[in-house]
Amino acid sequence: MKMQTDVGKNIEYRSMKVIDNEIGEHSYNEYEWTIVKRVIHTTADFDFAHNNKIIFHETAIVDGINALKNGCKIIVDVNGVLGGLHKKNLRDFKIDVICNISNEIVKNKAKKCNKTISQMAMRESTKYMEGSIIAVGNAPTALLEVIKICNERMVTPALIIGIPVGFISASESKEQLTKNCRIPFITNIGRKGGSACAAAIINALFKLMSN
Repeated sequence: MKMQTDVGKNIEYRSMKVIDNEIGEHSYNEYEWTIVKRVIHTTADFDFAHNNKIIFHETAIVDGINALKNGCKIIVDVNGVLGGLHKKNLRDFKIDVICNISNEIVKNKAKKCNKTISQMAMRESTKYMEGSIIAVGNAPTALLEVIKICNERMVTPALIIGIPVGFISASESKEQLTKNCRIPFITNIGRKGGSACAAAIINALFKLMSN
């Protein structure tokens, strides 16, 4: 088992060196680059450092790390984000992950209120949002709903990771996050994103905590 672990770490180290070498000079600071590099490593997509680059609110990393240290809740839009999180980190810091996308009550409410299930899942998670990290990797409607909730001054999350993927409202939801939301954020430009990216950002925050 230890041999397998060592081999895995060696492959990861070499992969990170490949990313460093292929990107070369960039505008990110050391902490931001740890996160960007983790997303590139997860997706093999160098565009996250270029046209679809990841952007950071000035206090996002510090606020995210402090929230994790304090055992905050993590609220995610889909199970794919949960699946990509390192479970040992969650156990070690006693962090609960909340995902309401498969909740039958949420589905019924969404239908009655003429909302997407992703919107209603976030609305139903409002009571957990204070001081939390919210990670949206799939649904732009979920991110737009989170922005609306925060702007209603209902809650103040510690950090919003908004990196939904898609062709309808993905770019626009990220722009809303950067321009019209008072909460620290990590997001990116354009249509690219995804659950794996959102999970990679959280995993990178955990890694920064241990450095």
